[in-house]
Order: sequence, then structure tokens, then C-alpha cells
Amino acid sequence: MPVTRGQRQFGPQSTRRRWLSGLCGLALLASGCQNAIPPSDAQPAPPGAADRAGPPSVDVALAKTATQQTTQDYSGTTQPFREVAVRSRVEGYVLDMRSDVGQPVRQGQLLARVDARLLTSEAAEAQAEVSARELEVASSQAQIGEAQARVGEAELQLQQAKSDLDRLERLFREGAIAEQSVENARTAVGTAAKALQAARQQVKTRQQTVAVARRRVAAQQAIADQARQRQDFALVRSPLSGLVLAKLLEPGSLAQPGSEIIRIGDFSQLKILVRLSDRALAGVRLGQGARVRLDALPGQEFTGRVTAISPLGDAVARQVPVEITIPNPDGRLGSGLLARVSFAQAATARVTIPERALAVADLADRAPGGPGGRGGRSAGAGQSAANAPDPTQGTVFVVQGEGEAVTVAPRVVQLGSRFDGQVQVLSGLQPGDRYVLRSSGPLAAGDRVRLSAISEPAR
Repeated sequence: MPVTRGQRQFGPQSTRRRWLSGLCGLALLASGCQNAIPPSDAQPAPPGAADRAGPPSVDVALAKTATQQTTQDYSGTTQPFREVAVRSRVEGYVLDMRSDVGQPVRQGQLLARVDARLLTSEAAEAQAEVSARELEVASSQAQIGEAQARVGEAELQLQQAKSDLDRLERLFREGAIAEQSVENARTAVGTAAKALQAARQQVKTRQQTVAVARRRVAAQQAIADQARQRQDFALVRSPLSGLVLAKLLEPGSLAQPGSEIIRIGDFSQLKILVRLSDRALAGVRLGQGARVRLDALPGQEFTGRVTAISPLGDAVARQVPVEITIPNPDGRLGSGLLARVSFAQAATARVTIPERALAVADLADRAPGGPGGRGGRSAGAGQSAANAPDPTQGTVFVVQGEGEAVTVAPRVVQLGSRFDGQVQVLSGLQPGDRYVLRSSGPLAAGDRVRLSAISEPAR
């Protein structure tokens, strides 16, 4: 078939040329990609390259003391100064309630009445028994009078018998009568004497009977008084002045002895209970002043005082309850309000450092070598990642040596109050110690460092 102009004939030679052209293109593309790879990625940095860059530069500061009056807020809840549960002392149905929740009451004011009909009958019965006992006393006293009259008669009879004996003995001596008459007179005297003794003993017995009857009257009178008192218990009165906090029974409810009827709170003062750690408790004493702020009344501050420190603390949380009392003369403050209490601590001079000095140790913890060295992350670093940091403890790097042989070492410090970017160091750092304030890189124990131009010189 003839080939016209504009057409190409594809044969084996043409196909070979196209295949060679494709190979050349792939070779050129591979060469271009190799040249585009950065040298740092194409070949890893040799070990120790970072060390040959020189020791890190650090800003060094001197530990100094500063005086700061620290305060710390503690949260608590307002409570009535006194809270009393008024309970029924007798059994009976509640007839009526004279006060409702939130109403003010005065001491001695009638709050409720309990059905006292049964108590009234008991009191009347007890009083009737008292009257019966009093009649017994009167009867015994009358018997005493009779016995005393018999004593008088016996005395007269004895006196008459003695007179007859004297007369008969005189006649016997004169020989006017026989001896038998004298013996009979003597027997009559003895009989009269025994009758007098018996009459006197009867008087003593009647007197003892009266004493016993009077004691019975007193005992029965006490029973009657108790019955009348129980009758008065049916009138439930307020033991203090305050506000009604809760009403537990309604009219028609059966009140048992000891069942709570109403609850009253004294709001002339308010109590706030806060919990302090054993370390914070050392700066608090009875009678110490405290500042109280309530979220319900923003912008207002109240002055209170420490009225009680519990002798029993929480052995698990290591906290001790402390009671603060604030005045509330107008009664505008209520119960259950969130209160924030702060105690003014005595101003003390302590070592104070910037908080950013603690960040140097945090940078070391995040470094691949960790704070234990350059050989990899330590086991302690893994544990610290799993546990929340202790806000009362930190680590700073202290500077050791002079000149070209300056090294750093980590030191654990106990931390106190924080204010304005500063933190108090309670232990672990002494005034004049040099510590790292800022570092250009992670630090580890024993690392050599370069002091920056703004570092404070040693004293």
C-alpha cells in the first residue's frame, strides 16, 4: 500500500529509538531527585555532633531572701452559730404548729401544742393521791394526840398508886392494917408504871407513823409535780431566739417522745468550718483574726476570728477542721453560703526565686536523655509522666565551679507560697547559692555550661 505524505511508517527501527529515549528520561529524572535531597537527610549526623557544638549557655542568679506576708484562701460553708432540734417529750397528736420555716422566733415562744388530755387526767389522779396521803398524815397525828392523853392518864394513875402505897406503909407500921394490903399497893404501883411506859411507847410509834406518812406525801407530791410538768411538755416552746430552719411534723401527726418537731438556728453569728493542712495549722491559733469573703456578696469582706481548732484531724487527708465565727447582727447572712477564708500569716524572710527557674528542670525532663543523663529516658521520668506533679516540690539546677569548669547539678527543693511569678523555697536552697534561671538547652547532672553575660557573679 503506498504511503502518502503526512503519514509515518512504524517499523522495528522506529520502535527501538523510542525505547532508548525513555531510558534516558528516567536516568535524568533519578539524577535530579538525588540532587534535590538535603544533605542532612541524605546522611545522618555523626554521634556527638551536638556535644562538639559547645556547652549550653545559662543565665545564673543568686538565691536571695525576701519578706512576704502570704495568705491562702480556704473554702467553707456558712452555718448557724447554734442549731437546735426541738423534740417532743411526750406522746400525743400534734394539735397545731405556731411557726413556719424562715420565721423568726423568740426564746420561750410557743411553737406547737401536743394533745394533753391524757396527761391532764394523770396529773389530776396524782394530785388526788397526794390528798389521800395527807389525810393519812392527819389521822396519824390525831392518834398521836390520843396516845399522849393516855400517857397523861397513866402518869396520874402511877402518882395515885404511889400515894396509896405511902399511906398504907405508914398504917402498916402503926399496925392498923395487914401486910397484904401493902403488898397489893406495891403491885398497883408497878402496874401503873408499866402502863405509863406502854403509853409513852405508843406515842413514839404514832410519831414514826406520821413521819412515814409525810414521806409518802412528799413522794406522791413529786409524782404529781412530774405529771403537771409532763402536762406542760405538751406546750412546745423555743429554747433560743433565731429562725425556723425546718418543720418536721404537721398538725395531726403523732409525736413520740424524742421525735423531732422543729429545728431552729441562731443566726446572730455564723460559723464557717475550713480544713487546714498540718503545715498550715502551725500559723493559726485560737482568737486569731480571719478575713471572710462570700460569693453571694461580691466585693464585701467580713472580719471573723478562730473560735475552735479540732483536736482530731483526718489521718488520711492530713487535715484539721478549724472553726471561724463572724458576726451577723442584722441577720442578713444565711446558712449554706460558699465562704472563702484567709488567715494573715506573719511576715517571714525566705529564699525566693522566679518560677521560671523551675521550668529549666521541666525542660530537662522533656529532653531525650532525661534528667538522669544522656543515655535515654529514665524510669523516674516515665513515672512522673504518669503521676501529677507535686505543687509543694520542685527541682532547680545549682551551679558549681568557676571559670571553664562550671557544671550544674539538680537539687530538689520544697516550695511554699507563690505570688507575682515568684515562689518561696522552704528548704533545699540557701541564700547565696547560684542557680540556673534560664538555659539555652536541656541540662543534666554534671553538664558543663557557659555563663551568659547577664549572669550574676558569685559573692
